[in-house]
Amino acid sequence: MAPEPSAPERRAALSMLATYLRPEGRRLAALVVLTFGTVGLDLYVPQLLRRFIDGAQGQLPLADLSRVAVTFLLLALLKKTAEAAGAYVGQDLRWRATNRMRADLTRHTLRLGMDFHHGQTPGKMIERVDGDVTALSNLMSDTFLKVASNVLVTGGVLILLAREDWRLGAAFAVFVLVAGLGLRRAASIAVPAWTRVREASAELFGFLEEKLAGTEDIRALGARDWVLARFLDRSADYRRLHRRAGMLGSAVWVGTIALFTMGNALAFGMSAWLFTAGGITVGTVYLIFHYTEKLREPIEQLSHQLEEIQRAGGAMKRVVELFQLPVRQRPEGGLPLPSGALGLQIHDLCFSYVPERPALAGLSVHLRPGEVLGLLGRTGSGKTTLSRLLFRLYDIDGGSMKLGGVELREAHLQGLRQRIGLVTQDVQVLGASVRENLRFFDPTISDERIHAALSDLGLADWLAALPQGLDTELEAGAGGLSAGEAQLLAFARVFLRDPGLVILDEASARLDPATEQRIERAVDQLLAGRTGIVIAHRLGTVARCDQILILEDGRQLEAGERLSLLADSNSRFSRLMALGHEHSSGGLSADPLLEVLA
Repeated sequence: MAPEPSAPERRAALSMLATYLRPEGRRLAALVVLTFGTVGLDLYVPQLLRRFIDGAQGQLPLADLSRVAVTFLLLALLKKTAEAAGAYVGQDLRWRATNRMRADLTRHTLRLGMDFHHGQTPGKMIERVDGDVTALSNLMSDTFLKVASNVLVTGGVLILLAREDWRLGAAFAVFVLVAGLGLRRAASIAVPAWTRVREASAELFGFLEEKLAGTEDIRALGARDWVLARFLDRSADYRRLHRRAGMLGSAVWVGTIALFTMGNALAFGMSAWLFTAGGITVGTVYLIFHYTEKLREPIEQLSHQLEEIQRAGGAMKRVVELFQLPVRQRPEGGLPLPSGALGLQIHDLCFSYVPERPALAGLSVHLRPGEVLGLLGRTGSGKTTLSRLLFRLYDIDGGSMKLGGVELREAHLQGLRQRIGLVTQDVQVLGASVRENLRFFDPTISDERIHAALSDLGLADWLAALPQGLDTELEAGAGGLSAGEAQLLAFARVFLRDPGLVILDEASARLDPATEQRIERAVDQLLAGRTGIVIAHRLGTVARCDQILILEDGRQLEAGERLSLLADSNSRFSRLMALGHEHSSGGLSADPLLEVLA
């Protein structure tokens, strides 16, 4: 069994809850008034019933009995109204507080390093950011308050019973003490079990998301049975853990049933004894039984609320742990990047994903504004790593990296990323209109600007062919779009941002020749007046490049002006191009050809 939360963990969890409840002070105060007002009415209304019963036996005038009955009905109506108002305020408070928590948790995870995100699947992240917070939602509204109100009800009942007869108060105080100790012991039983349930749920949803995204490949490769077997294994683990946690929680409920039986027996026995001795009236007998039921209600509710707290305990621990993950990226600076094309200066750059295993070492690049760099290398040579460092998804370990003369660590992070455009082979298409897919929900980008950008890229005919123009709804995941159309969409997005540096990860590598020619024209327009980095997989792509950089195992194998390298028959780039021309003119993958660069 997992260890119970430590004192610092409990303090961190309570501090987190207080942080998100504090802005809801008015609603919380209203909820406190409504809840405690309901408690007061709960304790007072039975007194009216006793008065009515004893008054009816004692021949109280009908007018007096009627006043007692009307007062009882009015207070009962007021109690139900207060309960309904409390439920509304509690739900409002709950969603306001948890939505802020979701937003902050999402913002925090987006600031975590890529080493964290590479270890998470989208399904697992959804479960951690939304599922765990949902499990906390009751705690964010009224669970703790209801626990407090039930404790007050219990204390009030004991005081009122003691007023009737001290022996009643003493007997039921012992009963409540025994029940309280039992519930306190039960409170920590299921927390570790429910923590494991939340973790198993995240694993299951993460597995489902990953495999559903690869349905076509799974079917094509005949791996369906293997996937189903793994899914059944994870489902069985989740079922087993959930069943065990549920059984532990049920043990609390079974204990309350036994306590209720003891309480009823105690109430009937002492009421009969006191009534026979002439110490109480019939109305008081009813009052004792009613107050015993009032003790039963908070004990029963406390068992459910403690079970809810048990369920939320694991989620709260996971949320706190996620908030406490350190943001390892160095703080951003505040320097803006200059307008126009951005020069790139990299000197003796070193970077490692894992200590003592360099991904890039000793890299130096000097790219003037408006120049295009062709980046070549085998898979795993460090090409993608360089683009990640430019976006500051990671920070370099050593050396210098400047864009537009500004050291990346001193640049304003949001401004830096706005000045860099990236187009890859995998285009993310949102389930929204073409307009929103192009401007990414930025209302400052007008339709006129979108039309102008598409026209400059030679895409006016593509837009005219869409059934509803900019209002055409696109399916999430590029459904309904060809690979070429998705690439055109990506180019237009970058063009609208007007970046100073454009990174192209061989956007036309998977396209047919006709579509590729269309994309190439768009690339020419996109790179005009901008600095560019082209991660090349086809030899034809480097024809537009001014400089060439060849990487091998994270090290700079060769660098220089493209024409100079091409003219040097001893350069690796020259040999690479010569070997490419010996093959078909359709273009070859750069990776196989790079064998000559070893």
